[in-house]
Amino acid sequence: MAQAINNRRVLAIAIPIVLSNITVPILGAVDTAVIGQLGKAAPVAAVGVGAIIITAFYWIFGFLRMGTTGLVAQALGARDENEVRAYLLRALFLGFCAGLVIFLLRKPLIEIGFWVSPASSEVEKLAEKYFLIRVWSAPAAIALYGVIGWLIALERTISVLILQFFMNGVNIILDVWFVLGLNWGIEGVAIATAIAEVSALVLGLLLCFERFKDRQWPGFQAIFDIQRLKNMLSVNFDILLRSIMLQAIFVSFLLFGGNFGDAKLAANQVLLQFLHITAYGLDGFAFAAETLVGQAIGEKNRSRLRASVIASTKLASVLCLLMAITFLLLGPGLIDLMTTAEDVRLEAKSYLIFVVLVPILGISAWMLDGIFIGAARTKDMRNMMAISLVFYIISLVTLVPYFENTGLWLALLISFIVRGITLGVKYPNLQKSI
Repeated sequence: MAQAINNRRVLAIAIPIVLSNITVPILGAVDTAVIGQLGKAAPVAAVGVGAIIITAFYWIFGFLRMGTTGLVAQALGARDENEVRAYLLRALFLGFCAGLVIFLLRKPLIEIGFWVSPASSEVEKLAEKYFLIRVWSAPAAIALYGVIGWLIALERTISVLILQFFMNGVNIILDVWFVLGLNWGIEGVAIATAIAEVSALVLGLLLCFERFKDRQWPGFQAIFDIQRLKNMLSVNFDILLRSIMLQAIFVSFLLFGGNFGDAKLAANQVLLQFLHITAYGLDGFAFAAETLVGQAIGEKNRSRLRASVIASTKLASVLCLLMAITFLLLGPGLIDLMTTAEDVRLEAKSYLIFVVLVPILGISAWMLDGIFIGAARTKDMRNMMAISLVFYIISLVTLVPYFENTGLWLALLISFIVRGITLGVKYPNLQKSI
C-alpha cells in the first residue's frame, strides 16, 4: 500500500533540506574566518576570489542534483528498483566525468576566472594556488550533486543534512589544524576543503549503499543504456539553460544597481539576503514537491499528483506568509544588524516592501519549478524561464529609466510573477498527461 501524502510526510522531507540549506554559507565563512587569523588582507581576498571562481564552475553542473531527483522519483513511483539504482550510478559517472573535465582544464579555467574577476597580482597568485589545490576534489564535489539528488528522491533528506554537517565539520577541524596549527596558510585552507568534499562523497556513498545490501547491481548495459543516458542529458541540459537565464537575471540586477550610487547598490545587496532566506525556506517544500510529484508520475496516479501538489504548496504558502510578516515587522531591525552605514540603512528600509512581497509573489515560481522538475518536464521550465527573462528585460528598459532602483525591483518581481503564471498555464497539461 502506497504511503499517504500528508503534512507530516511533506515536513519530513522539507525540514532537513531547510536546515541543510542554512549550513551552505558556513563552508566559505569558516575558510575566511580561519585565514583571517593570519592578519593579512591578501590571503583573505584570495580565498574569496578562488572560492567564487571554483564555485562558479561547479555551479554549471548543479543541474545534476535536480535532474537526478525527478528521474529517480519517477523510477521509484514505477517500482522499477533496477532503474532507481542505475540512476545513481549514471549520476556518479556524469559527475566524475564533469569533474575530470574541470580538473584537466584547470589552467585555462583559472585564467578565465581572473579575466572575469581581476584582482591584484598578489591576490591572483594566492588565489591560483588555492584553486589549483582545491580543483583536485572536483570529481567528488560534482558527483556529490548526483548523490544528494538521489537521496532526496528517496525522501532521505535527513541523510542530506548529515552530509552537510559532516562536510562542514571536517572542513572546520582541518582548517584550524592546517592553518593555525601547521601554519600552511592558504594551501591549508584549500587542502582542508578538498578533503572535506572527498570525505563527504565517501560518506554519501556509504549512505547510498544501504539500497544495495542485497548485492543486486544493475548491469553495464542497463547503466549505459543509450536512450536513458540521452534522456538524462536532455533533462539536465534544459535545467542548465534555465539556470543560466535565472542567474542572468540576478547578475544583471546587481550590475544595474551600481548605476544608482554606492548606497543603493549596498542596500540592494543587504536586501538580497532576505531573498536568500526566502529561497532557503521554499527550497525545502519545492524539493518535497519534486520527490512526491515524481513518484506520482511514475505511478501514473493523477490523484496522488494532485495530493502532492496541494500538500507541499499549502505548507509552503504558510511559510511564505510567515516570512512576509517577519520581514515586514523585523526587517528594519535586521537591516540595522547587517550594516552600520546610516545611508545604506535608510535606502534598504525604503525598499523593504519589495522583499516583503517576494515570498508572496514568488511562491508560484518556486513551487512550480519543483513540480515540473519532479515531472521531468524540463523543456517547459526552460521555455517559461526564457519568457520570464524577456519580460524582465522589457521591464528593465521601460521602468528603470523612469523609476531607477524602484524600477529595478519591480522588474525582478515581474520576472517571478511571469514565471509563476506561465508555468501555471502549463500545469493542466502536465496533470492531463497521466
